[in-house]
Amino acid sequence: MSSENLDLFQSGKKKEADSFRPLAERMRPKTLEAFTGQKHLLGSGKVLQTMIQSGTPTSMIFWGPPGVGKTTLAKIIANESQADFFAISAVTSGLADVRKILSQAKQKRKINPKKKTLFFIDEIHRFNKAQQDALLHAVEDGTLILIGATTENPSFEVISPLLSRCRVYQLNPLTGEEIQSVLKRALQEDEQLPSLNLILNEKVMQSIIHLSEGDARIALNALELCGQLAPEKNGKRIITLELVKEAVQKKALYDKKGDYHYDTISAFIKSLRGSDPDAAVYWLARMLSAGEDPLFIARRMVILASEDVGNADPMGLIVANAAFQSVHTVGMPEARIILSQAATYLASAPKSNASYMAIEEALGDVEKTSSEPVPLHLRNAPTGLMKAMGHAEGYLYAHHYEGGFVVQDYLPPDLKDKIYYKPKSIGLEKTIKKRLEMWWVKKRAEKRKK
Repeated sequence: MSSENLDLFQSGKKKEADSFRPLAERMRPKTLEAFTGQKHLLGSGKVLQTMIQSGTPTSMIFWGPPGVGKTTLAKIIANESQADFFAISAVTSGLADVRKILSQAKQKRKINPKKKTLFFIDEIHRFNKAQQDALLHAVEDGTLILIGATTENPSFEVISPLLSRCRVYQLNPLTGEEIQSVLKRALQEDEQLPSLNLILNEKVMQSIIHLSEGDARIALNALELCGQLAPEKNGKRIITLELVKEAVQKKALYDKKGDYHYDTISAFIKSLRGSDPDAAVYWLARMLSAGEDPLFIARRMVILASEDVGNADPMGLIVANAAFQSVHTVGMPEARIILSQAATYLASAPKSNASYMAIEEALGDVEKTSSEPVPLHLRNAPTGLMKAMGHAEGYLYAHHYEGGFVVQDYLPPDLKDKIYYKPKSIGLEKTIKKRLEMWWVKKRAEKRKK
């Protein structure tokens, strides 16, 4: 076979292989100019763009949800810096694979010290401590440039020594406009899609964008599958909303063990604390739609009822606890109504964290001070010996006094003037505050005059 025929044969095999690659892979950008999204890092004059264009990348961690370009960006960086590129997934690779690449990087460095080696590890949070430890020396001495990609918070999943040697860049979900740009480019530039003569109106386009939730890979895969499912009529394939829903199966809005789980419950709690019932119900719906355990949500509301509502509205704790019990009894889907009632009540209630702050300050004093003895007048005296030792002597029984109150010291002597509970002038706590001021401030002043 001639060299010309061999070239044609190899070219044909490459085209055949390319035809089996998913659209998302075929449309993977190869240059920084073609990359979509992450303007906060790649816009003009931004840190990552400057680093890439200068050809002097450092070790880094890309943290962000799937389909936002972490792998693509790593490949572009390797290409722009003319570095040798090695890539593995922490899901399918182990310590032996890491050591093999480290050895190759060392050999390449000996041959050409100026040639960089870029080592990309996808899902780096899946590596255990020993596997991450193995990277430290090579990153430290510049044997290779490490780029790790993770969907989890690297603060918790990447060991501190490795994290300190890398810069962390957070990548965001693509905006609707950015997803639309990716889809339009695929319809115009892909080798296969244009030949299908796909027809989709703006509603269909927006449906794909909405269901992709900022993930370009989902959007492209959905478009490709829709093109394959759409029946051909008069040389055209019309994509409908029904086809889109069939192509994009509903996915969990977050991993219940991952960052987005904690971010969403955080948004819910902060909406309750911030007295926004509408936002609280929205985040509640997000969690329930994602399959969150309703008892987990109810437990968090019980905590919030004491921590953030407190005595400003004591009914908050009763409502939250009743909701927890009811959710346990009823279960889903009806539990959503109970959770919504509790959430809207707590969000609309007056707020006070005075009880929470009181116990935190008291615990702090307990930690800092020695074990203060209980004052004698507060001790129990069930025996004659204890009475003889002065137990209960001088104790004033509150019910013997007008209003059921009498001024006396209940704290250890060194802390006798300490005030832990500082009620706010809101809700029921406004009444509590006035009562305490009347009892303690006013009556202590009267006692001193006497």
